[in-house]
Amino acid sequence: EHEAHHRARMTHLYAIGQPLTLYRDNKYPGGPFEFDKAIAASTTLYIGNLSFYTTEEQIHELFGRCGEIKRIIMGLDRNTRTPCGFCFVEYYTRLDADDGIKYVSGTRLDDRVVRADWDAGFREGRQYGRGSSGGQVRDEYRTDYDPGRGGYGKQKHAEMEREVNRDAAGYEAITEIPSGSLASSNTSSSSSSSSSSSSNKRRYDEPSSSDSRKRRDEGKDDRETENPRFRRQTDDDEGN
Repeated sequence: EHEAHHRARMTHLYAIGQPLTLYRDNKYPGGPFEFDKAIAASTTLYIGNLSFYTTEEQIHELFGRCGEIKRIIMGLDRNTRTPCGFCFVEYYTRLDADDGIKYVSGTRLDDRVVRADWDAGFREGRQYGRGSSGGQVRDEYRTDYDPGRGGYGKQKHAEMEREVNRDAAGYEAITEIPSGSLASSNTSSSSSSSSSSSSNKRRYDEPSSSDSRKRRDEGKDDRETENPRFRRQTDDDEGN
């Protein structure tokens, strides 16, 4: 009875043109009518806003409370083949999938509020991110820091790396010594050294004040010896 009521409700929503999901897959092979028809009959949910570190086992434990799960397809970065924050959960029945949206969407998993929405059905290739960097498009343009989804968005992260590289290049340019300046410095140093050596040589060649006094005293002694008043007597003097 519950299954019949559920089908009647889905048929009513589809008949009055009320969409079961606002999401539109631009790469869906059919037109809008075929897409809405596939959504109305689908047993697959798209799960978004997952942490990159959330495992398939965690997802199965949470969404398995609503019914038996047929398979889970983890969303992967197109380049690194690592989880990038989304997955597909396929149930065996439409009723269980509907319960997954009603009771699990909006709850927390790995401290994040997860979102569940109807999906038209998994096709090979949809498990890979569609962003230019390989992940999800939303992670290309994020400017906030989200530790559960790789930190900053791809473009913000690339911009920060460019700034770091520019700063590093500027620092290297400042620390380089121009060759002309080095030669000038060596010439100046050599000139200063030569001048200092000449000054020291002159200082060593010039007599010190003590040497001058010694020489004056020696000359004085010589003059005093030659002074007749102090001349020593000779044999001739003793005869006078």
